[in-house]
Amino acid sequence: MLSKGEHQSVPLSVLLKREHAQEKIERPDISHGQANQIKKGEDFTFLKPECQRVLGDEVTNFSVFGLFDGHNGSAAAIYTKENLLQNVLSAIPADLNRYEWIAALPRALVAGFIKTDKEFQEKGGHGSLKNLRLNQSWAAQKSGTTVTFVIIEGWVVTVASVGDSLCVLESAEGGIYHLSADHRLECNEEERERITTSGGEVGRLNTGGGTQIGPLRCWPGGLCLSRSIGDMDVGEFIVPVPYVKQVKLSSAGGRLVIASDGVWDALSAEISIECCRGMSPDAAASQIVKEAVQPKGIRDDTTCIVVDIQPLEKPNPPQAPPKKSGKKVFKSIFRKKTSESCSNTERDYDEPDVVEELFEEGSASLSDRLDAKYPICNMFKLFTCAICQVEIKPGEGISIHVGSSNTRNFRQWDGPFLCSSCQEKKEAMEGKRPSGTYLVVLIW
Repeated sequence: MLSKGEHQSVPLSVLLKREHAQEKIERPDISHGQANQIKKGEDFTFLKPECQRVLGDEVTNFSVFGLFDGHNGSAAAIYTKENLLQNVLSAIPADLNRYEWIAALPRALVAGFIKTDKEFQEKGGHGSLKNLRLNQSWAAQKSGTTVTFVIIEGWVVTVASVGDSLCVLESAEGGIYHLSADHRLECNEEERERITTSGGEVGRLNTGGGTQIGPLRCWPGGLCLSRSIGDMDVGEFIVPVPYVKQVKLSSAGGRLVIASDGVWDALSAEISIECCRGMSPDAAASQIVKEAVQPKGIRDDTTCIVVDIQPLEKPNPPQAPPKKSGKKVFKSIFRKKTSESCSNTERDYDEPDVVEELFEEGSASLSDRLDAKYPICNMFKLFTCAICQVEIKPGEGISIHVGSSNTRNFRQWDGPFLCSSCQEKKEAMEGKRPSGTYLVVLIW
C-alpha cells in the first residue's frame, strides 16, 4: 500500500483493461445544468449527456457539452454547434476499442476543429444554419466564435478549447484545475509571438496622436483572441487549432464549470466554485451567472454550464471537500510508450486517488498535433486526409511533415497525409501562404 501523501502513476490502458477483466466498468452519474443572461444573443450551448458508440455487440456511452461564444454575429457559433461533434467523430476510426478511442480523442478534436473552421469559411457562413437567415454574406464573414468542447467517457474528461471561454474542474478531493487555455492576446505572450511570426500585427487600438487604448488586438481585423473558429476577415493566423487537455478523475468524481468570458472577467475559478457549493447543477449555474452579473450589470452574453460527475450511489450535489495541503498536482502518464503500458497489466495497481493527467497539448503546429508519436497506429487511414477525411488518390497526399522545422526522424513521405486543400490551410495558418481577402473591421 502507498503511504499517506504518495500517489502511484498508473497507465490508462492498465486501468481500463483491469476494469474489463473484472467485468466491473463502473460509470459515473452525469448531471448538468445551465444558465445565461442574454445581451447580444451570440452565446450558444450544446448539451448531449447520452451519446452512444457501437462497437460490435458492445454499446459505450459518453457525454458531450459545448459552449460557443460568438462575436460579430452568431453565424460561426451556430454553424460550429451544428457540425463540430460530427466532424470530431468522423476523424476517429470506427473499430477502435475503448482505450484506443479515448487516446485518439485529442487528435480527432484537432482535426474536427480545423475541418469545422475550413467548411465554415468555404461555405461563406451559409451551410446548414437552420435557425438563422443568412442572406448577408458580410455578416457571416465577420462572424467568429470561441469554443469550449467537453467529452466525458467514464471518468475520463477531455476538453478542447479556442478563445477565452474556459472550463474549470473541482475534484472531489478539493483540487481546482484549469482544463482550458486563455487565448486572449493580452495574457498570452507565446501566441503574440506566433501571430507576428506568421505575418500578423499585434497592438492596441490607435485613436490618433499616438494614443493607444484597450486590450491587445491582432491586425488586420482587431480581434482580441489568437484562436477561434470563423473570423474570415482577420486572416488565418488566427487559428482554430484547439488546446486539448485530458484527465482521469478518481471514482469520487468532481464538478465542471464551463463558462463564457462574461463569468471569468468577474469571478476567479475559486470564487465560481465556492459560491455554488452544495447546490444542484441547475442552481449552481444560475448562482454563478448571478454572481458574475450582479456587480456591474450585464454587458455581454453571460453563460454557464455546470456538470457533476459522481458515483452512481452518491447522486447528491458535492459538499465542501476535505482540504488537502497543496495536493493539486497532475500525474503525467499518457506519454509512456505503448509497450511499457501493456507490459504492466499483471501488476496490482491501486485506483488513483487524485486527478491523473493523461494528455496536454497547446501547439498551433499541425505537424506537432497530428503526428504519429502517440500509440494509435491505425488512427489515420493511408489514403484519407487527416483533417477533412476525403479520400486521396495514391501519390496525391501531402505529408503533414512537409515544410516542418521539427521533423525529428520523420521523412516527407511519412504520414499522416493532407489533401491539397487542407495543406493550403495549414500553410496559411503558418504564415507561408496568404489566404482569403481580409476585411478590416473592428471586433469588440
